[in-house]
Order: sequence, then structure tokens, then C-alpha cells
Amino acid sequence: MEKIDRPDAARLLSQQVSGARYFFLNLAATGREPVTLTMGGREHCNPDYAIARREFPYFVLEYVLSGKGTVRLGQRAEPLRPGVVFASAPTTDCEIRTDPREPMVKYFLGLAGGGVAARLRRCGVAPGTVRQLAAHAEVTSVLEDLVREGQRSGALARRICATLFDLFLLKIEDASTRAPQASEPAREAFLRCKALIDAEAERINTLEEIAGATGVEASSVCRWFRRYQGTSPYQYLLRRKMNLAAEHLIERGGLVKEAAQRVGFADPFHFSRVFKAVHGVAPRALLQYRQTGASG
Repeated sequence: MEKIDRPDAARLLSQQVSGARYFFLNLAATGREPVTLTMGGREHCNPDYAIARREFPYFVLEYVLSGKGTVRLGQRAEPLRPGVVFASAPTTDCEIRTDPREPMVKYFLGLAGGGVAARLRRCGVAPGTVRQLAAHAEVTSVLEDLVREGQRSGALARRICATLFDLFLLKIEDASTRAPQASEPAREAFLRCKALIDAEAERINTLEEIAGATGVEASSVCRWFRRYQGTSPYQYLLRRKMNLAAEHLIERGGLVKEAAQRVGFADPFHFSRVFKAVHGVAPRALLQYRQTGASG
């Protein structure tokens, strides 16, 4: 990538992605502050996703939610899979490619400031390094909150995002200081599936999609959810969808059919029945509550 003296948001982003969600907090950040979160987001890599950058305005911290790929940082090449986190400096020679058979979904964060390299080293992901994290669901939850809060406007948005970012780094640091524990493959696989639903509930609609995205059998997903969550994966997915729909109705208002379409329901009447079964009230009740609250 050519050098960017005054970062332009459109030129910082890959065009080889779809369904991306971005936020921009402070693209003009300088080295005066120790660590500043400048931008970030979540990207669905297209099968042909391949980037090579020699220079970039910011440090970049990236985390793989699902799929597979490879990353080369300097002379070091590493495989990418769910739970992998890696960092690069503005001058790091960085190449990232996705596996076209299992395209990646990943989060990225842009960072600026004189203290970024030291902070990343302290949490165990120095620029130019790659790490596999075990607490996949916990980390994904924090990153999903960070993207959501980053997209909201408001005087406190930067402070909220800075707090969530620090929590993300603490999660990484905590993982590096824990005593090694015996691996439980079934639970780790369950957490990968759960993290995928938590982050991708708007897009995912079937058990088969969950199984396919995580590379496991659908029957295994059902068994793990019954064992560790006490419910079926589809019921968990529906609840997650209805939570997102409720959030949409409370924050943005609009039509019920718009909330239904956002979470993958073509039939607003079916959506309303499921919504009421989950929340105990019809979606229109939330719209009325929002209007009452706004007028009061």
C-alpha cells in the first residue's frame, strides 16, 4: 500500500470483503497520546482476499473469528484459524490471504501512539507476532461490543471504546499468564460455535450454516449445545436474533418488517410470533415504549 500522509478512511479499507461493519474514532491521532484506538471493524473476507502492505498509518491488531488463511509478518509465515490474534507495526511487511474454501471472518483494530508497541508486548502480542487464544467466546464478545459501540455516535463513544479495547488487551494478557490446562476439544468446539452465533446471528439462519462455518458435524453441534448451554443451537440462535431485533427497535425505531429483515426473517408475522415467544411482548410494544420514552 502506498504511503498515506493524511489517512482517508476509504483508502484504509480492503475492497475484497463483504458484509463489513466499520467504525472510525480518530483517524488524525498522533504520537502525543500513549495509545489511541483510531478505527476498527469486522470483515467477511471474499474467497480472493489477499492484501500486501509495506506501510500503513497505524499499528494493526487482528483477530480471526472463523475460517482459515495465512499471514506473513516480515519473514515469518503463520497459519490463521479461529482464535488467532496477530499484530503489525506501521512499517511491518505484512501479507494476509484467506483460504478460498473457508474464507475468514476477522476483526481488526487500528492503533496510534507512542506507547502502542510496549502495550502490545505487555499483553503478549508484540508487533510481528502471532498467538492462538483459548478464550475464543470471551474475546469475541468483547470485540463485538467494541464494534457496536464504535458505530454509535455520542460524546462518550471514544471513552467507551477505549475501555472495551483495554478489556480486550487484558483478556489477551490474562490468557498468557494462566497456567496451562488440559484441553477439552468438545468444549473448545462448542465455544467456537457459540462465538460464531454471537457475532454472526444476523446473517446465519440454519444449523447447517453453523456447522459448515466451523467445520463440524451438525449432530455434534446439537450435542455440545445440549451439554454446555442446556438448549439447542437453533434456540440459542433465535434468542440472539431476537435480542438484536429488540436492540434495533429500541435504538432506531422504524418498521417491524425492517427489524425482521435485519435478522433474516422474510415474514414479519412469523418474526412477531417468535419475538413474542422469546421476549413476552410483541415488537410493536417496544416501538410504543420507545415513542413514549422519547416524548417524556
